[in-house]
Amino acid sequence: MIPLSWYITLSATLFSIGLYGVLRRRNVLIVLMCLELMLSAVNINLVAFSYFLADLGGQIFAIFVITITAAEVAVALAIVIALVRHKPTLKIDEIRIMKG
Repeated sequence: MIPLSWYITLSATLFSIGLYGVLRRRNVLIVLMCLELMLSAVNINLVAFSYFLADLGGQIFAIFVITITAAEVAVALAIVIALVRHKPTLKIDEIRIMKG
């Protein structure tokens, strides 16, 4: 059986890679992918702790997070498509449409 610390290490590594991508990259699509990577790291933690504590709450919450993530991706990609039609760039610094 794989120890819990391996899952936590994997999750922390994935979360760190995602956080680095969100903070350093300027392309909207890459930032969205890094956010998804961070949410996947959280799901790994939820499922691992749920398994090791013999409680289904973490697994149910992970399914809930996956569902919300799918909806978030659909809305975010629709916004990105609308932005690209208006301005042909995906760089975060150059997109100033939503500023009031």
